Amino acid sequence: MSDEPTGPNSETDADMSTVAVMKRLGPAAVLGVLWAAMPAIIGLTVFFGYRQEVADWLQDQGPLEGGAIYVIAFTLAAGLGLLPTWVQAVIGGYAFGLWFGFGAAWAGFTGAALLGFFVTKLVAGRRVEREIESHAKARAVRDALVGAGWLKTTGIVAIVRAPFNSPFSLMNLTLCATETPLSAYMVGTVVGMAPRTLVYAWLGAQIEDFDSYSSPMWMKIVGIASVIVVAMIVGKIATKALEKVTSNQGEGSPSADDPAE
Repeated sequence: MSDEPTGPNSETDADMSTVAVMKRLGPAAVLGVLWAAMPAIIGLTVFFGYRQEVADWLQDQGPLEGGAIYVIAFTLAAGLGLLPTWVQAVIGGYAFGLWFGFGAAWAGFTGAALLGFFVTKLVAGRRVEREIESHAKARAVRDALVGAGWLKTTGIVAIVRAPFNSPFSLMNLTLCATETPLSAYMVGTVVGMAPRTLVYAWLGAQIEDFDSYSSPMWMKIVGIASVIVVAMIVGKIATKALEKVTSNQGEGSPSADDPAE
């Protein structure tokens, strides 16, 4: 009898082509594509087409009524993957000033993160998790990043949320679909996104006229640098996890993908 693994979840038999993986992920893949594209497309349309009108209208409603509308709209728009958080934070800073705008934006993205979590659970289910579970190396990386204790997981979430250009909706999908605990997901999100939200609210508060607004060069530089740093940190953790799997297999330990004898 052959010793080769024959189970449907074995890495040997699994079709790892992009089309096959997308088919197995099903709605999760569709949601990923939508959440990768929609915030940029709709966000740029709103920000460059209607930013002044929206900000002025919110400002005219006053801080209480306008703030409440803003938080609800922020939660829905970002949580459903329609708008990027930076657009809404800048508008909040313009309409309500630095600290009120920051507080409203913070409340908005907190609600949006929670909404995104449950939308992902509803649409994606455990499809991504099942795909990860069928591959030892993917499992090892997942466990090293979001499965190695609450504090470490919370720290990883905070780190990947911190860069200015970290995609909010796509990160919601990634974290939720990999079974990140809700408490670590929420705390890490609130902590990690606070600095960048404060900066965007501050920028919005400095704006006198959106027609003359442009993103400062230092933000672009910091944004690129922060992405590189985060990629290095996550990459180092992932590399160590993969080295451990390779080492175990090299020493003759049975692969986690092999069927039980």
